[in-house]
Amino acid sequence: MTEQIKIRAATEEDAENILSIQSEVLAEEDYLITTLEEFQQTIGEQKKWVEAKLANERELILIAQYQEKIVGWLVFQSPNRKRLAHTGSFGMMILKKYRGLGIGKCLLEQLLKWAGCNPYIEKISLGVFSTNESAIALYKKMGFVEEGRKINEIKLNDKQYIDDVLMYKMV
Repeated sequence: MTEQIKIRAATEEDAENILSIQSEVLAEEDYLITTLEEFQQTIGEQKKWVEAKLANERELILIAQYQEKIVGWLVFQSPNRKRLAHTGSFGMMILKKYRGLGIGKCLLEQLLKWAGCNPYIEKISLGVFSTNESAIALYKKMGFVEEGRKINEIKLNDKQYIDDVLMYKMV
């Protein structure tokens, strides 16, 4: 099945697909901090965001295609601070009906390969909802380690809080 998955670097032309996937995944409201009503990105703003990532040698956007259809993406972002320039964090979005096919694993493999060749990046970090067990299992399988938690960091409603699990991997 993974032979049907293609991972490639994003181009400016991918901005509309990235925006569409982001809107669809945000609508699920399961594992993301941003809610759909808070997300107001326009196509023009998304294109500028993609262009900025492509222009920064310490940042990356990957596109996942399954059977030639764009079904997900990953962004790696690195801070503009000298003492943090060796680090970065990533976020990943995959359309719901394409999850469980190995796409996330393929995106992470490509990120780790890129980071291993990047002379600036030494540490990759992420935050994940403590309830997102499948994502946590994937990250652990890929060598990420929990380095801490922000307890009750995410408030889902008046009575429900969950932890933000902080994970990392040195490359």
